[in-house]
Amino acid sequence: MREGDHVLEEGRQGEATVVAGPGSGARKLYLESYGCQMNFSDSEIVASILSDAGYQTTRDADDADLVLLNTCAIRDNAEQRVRNRLVHFKGNKAKNPSLVVGVLGCMAERLRDKLLEEEKLVDLVVGPDAYRDLPNLVEQVEGGQKAVNVLLSREETYAEISPVRLDKGGVTAFISIMRGCDNMCSFCVVPFTRGRERSRDPQSIVREAQELFEAGYREVTLLGQNVDSYKWNIDNKGVIKDESQPVVRFAELLEMVAAVNPDLRVRFSTSHPKDMTDDVLHAMSRHENICKYIHLPVQSGHSDVLKRMNRGYTREWYLDRIAAIRRIMPGCAISTDVITGFCGETEEEHQATLSLMDEVRYDMAFMFKYSERPKTLAERKFEDDVPEEVKGARLQEVIARQMIHGKERTQALVGQVHRVLIEGTSKKRDDQFFGRTTHNTVVVFPKGDLKPGEYVNVKTFDCTPVTLMGEVTDEPAEN
Repeated sequence: MREGDHVLEEGRQGEATVVAGPGSGARKLYLESYGCQMNFSDSEIVASILSDAGYQTTRDADDADLVLLNTCAIRDNAEQRVRNRLVHFKGNKAKNPSLVVGVLGCMAERLRDKLLEEEKLVDLVVGPDAYRDLPNLVEQVEGGQKAVNVLLSREETYAEISPVRLDKGGVTAFISIMRGCDNMCSFCVVPFTRGRERSRDPQSIVREAQELFEAGYREVTLLGQNVDSYKWNIDNKGVIKDESQPVVRFAELLEMVAAVNPDLRVRFSTSHPKDMTDDVLHAMSRHENICKYIHLPVQSGHSDVLKRMNRGYTREWYLDRIAAIRRIMPGCAISTDVITGFCGETEEEHQATLSLMDEVRYDMAFMFKYSERPKTLAERKFEDDVPEEVKGARLQEVIARQMIHGKERTQALVGQVHRVLIEGTSKKRDDQFFGRTTHNTVVVFPKGDLKPGEYVNVKTFDCTPVTLMGEVTDEPAEN
């Protein structure tokens, strides 16, 4: 499991990145993305770099000159899916020997030798800090060489690259504010695949938010493995790098982005319990357009498990952060991540997770059973000793508990008037739109003469466990 990076819905896994490109005579790029928000955001950067190099994206892999898979290393099934796709493209390559096939992202460094030399499935392996080098690497391949660049960087943020947006005329967009991670959670592979933390220039972030708003987008999500550790012009020891420039931490960055326009909603992902400060919470409370929703991964409700996970906080510390959220922003929605069956987890430790869930009552949760990943600290230090059937049974208990809490939280919103940003047509009914509240709750309602990107007030009258149903109203929104 990767800290805070949520695998996007199954329907988007393997999605082809297609954007407006140069002319019809351009070379064709077929780019598939797997995994989390960060990977899909990275694909926009890759598309931008290769567009400048003369590539046009296509949905048809058979029509491509260059096939790239942006990969995920969170879970084994993701890797197997990518391998199956590479075997498929090996068949394409037999028909078209000039086709270049490459792997990007988190699988790149760990599997480069197998994919390149042993299994001979790819020509090109590129890590997440080397995307600028892609045009040169493709040239190497076309010159008859295999090409690899999986070097990690202490500086690369792609700050000045304007991502080519996957959704032209869209409503919501991701903005990457930092890369890498300095936390060494024992279950997580990110520090080894994405390197050390480095933060983007805040002015480049604000500029990107402004450009998105001017292009019609009405919501941005600030992305980082641990957004709370964002810092500009100050090092890890607290030394200011340039006395003539201001220090910008995450709370200040939030306010800078919120100030772009009151009609630009701001979300972020993900917070880390050990780093979240009251300053961030107060910044959120001061700005109506900073959404009142926080994803705060707990992973386990027992301090001993948290210690084995190397999370850097205790159960008590975590609950103190929850109390601060409730105190500063009453009604703020909170979601979490939970891992069941981590190394050495006892029944007592599992029950502590359930009791913490009962105490917090999360609006939503991402729940997984522990899956050992190569090169993590847990693999080297602990035995994966909880039987699979026990992991699965505990996961089902966690899911069942969350279903109760989530339904309670959603039902509590029924009867209220919510300000909703319209995102598009409902997946279940063509005559309805869907959008989200500030609390990240999905609302469906009749289309009328409305259009995506508009804000509407919706009075809710019913719900499913996760979705509100309502009607557009002239009544003022309560939240």
